[in-house]
Amino acid sequence: MEVDVLTIPEEINFAPANMVEEVVQNVRTICTTPKYSVPMDRQFGIDASMLDRPTPKAIAEMQAELVQAIRKYEPRCRVKKISFDGDMNGQLFVRVRININEE
Repeated sequence: MEVDVLTIPEEINFAPANMVEEVVQNVRTICTTPKYSVPMDRQFGIDASMLDRPTPKAIAEMQAELVQAIRKYEPRCRVKKISFDGDMNGQLFVRVRININEE
């Protein structure tokens, strides 16, 4: 099953209704957590140091960082596509299309 995950912060659901909800929430958490900010797992999340680089290079590095982090911390899914969306206020959102292994 393919699902799009937006990195728009949402309230955490401590009792997801099914595995799909759980995986989507986990991917969103991975994508929105800065690396080194989790006390017991400093490697969790993504390294955003590339954001000050030129846009094409920053996008390529961010995509690689997202794929590696999702592969490591949520093995029940695979990244199919990563795209970037923005709003009128200049805020950037990442859209990650994942394929969830429902076995």
